[in-house]
Amino acid sequence: MSDTEKNPIYGPFFGVMGASSAIVFSALGAAYGTAKSGTGIAAMSVMRPELIMKSIIPVVMAGIIAIYGLVVAVLIAGALEEPSNGYSLYKGFLHLGAGLAVGFSGLAAGFAIGIVGDSGVRGTAQQPRLFVGMILILIFAEVLGLYGLIVAIYLYTK
Repeated sequence: MSDTEKNPIYGPFFGVMGASSAIVFSALGAAYGTAKSGTGIAAMSVMRPELIMKSIIPVVMAGIIAIYGLVVAVLIAGALEEPSNGYSLYKGFLHLGAGLAVGFSGLAAGFAIGIVGDSGVRGTAQQPRLFVGMILILIFAEVLGLYGLIVAIYLYTK
């Protein structure tokens, strides 16, 4: 088997798509979480402006989702090489899988954070005892993105 067959020229394409998928999908999830939570904060702050800083937590948690994707995208981009330098198709597929794992889990986590954040801050404005429950649910939503990060790092190191 020749070197060109082991390391085809299109191998790095999959690595680049993995890096792109990691940041694009996780940033989409973070943007949705921020926008959805932000509308809840804006609606809540009309009646209870003293709760604005307390209600920023979902927005911060949504932003962390994008950081997960950024970390994986930078790791993958740093490992990209030319096929002549030994970047195999196998490594390209691993990088694609890592990027998709963190990207799609970040997208799902961002959706969950957005929906919980919107309802949670509106509910907390009416009943302040809901705040602790909202935080717990947000943590469970955030951990979905963390699971994707763990799988992505595991795939990356293979």
